[in-house]
Amino acid sequence: MRKQDKVILWPAYFDSTKTRREGRKIPKSLAVPSPKITELKEAAEKLGFECELVADASYPKTHWLKTGKLLIAKKEAKNQLLKKIAKQLQKIRATVSAKSV
Repeated sequence: MRKQDKVILWPAYFDSTKTRREGRKIPKSLAVPSPKITELKEAAEKLGFECELVADASYPKTHWLKTGKLLIAKKEAKNQLLKKIAKQLQKIRATVSAKSV
């Protein structure tokens, strides 16, 4: 039975290399290439969400890959949550690439 008080987030939701059919849930303008589950967790924590990482989980459409999933306490609509985390993920990626230059 699914927990109604949690939202499940998969890295595929935020992956700019994937199509909508392959699982991306946000616009390409907000997506980043090949996000890691640890980056999603960092973005969620920076936004102040309570989250739980399940590292050995597989996204149903790519059941052979263990990408992990993130469980977040549901406080708002999933679509709004996805967009907030996507924007935070872009900020994280921007600071990482700025440090490496």
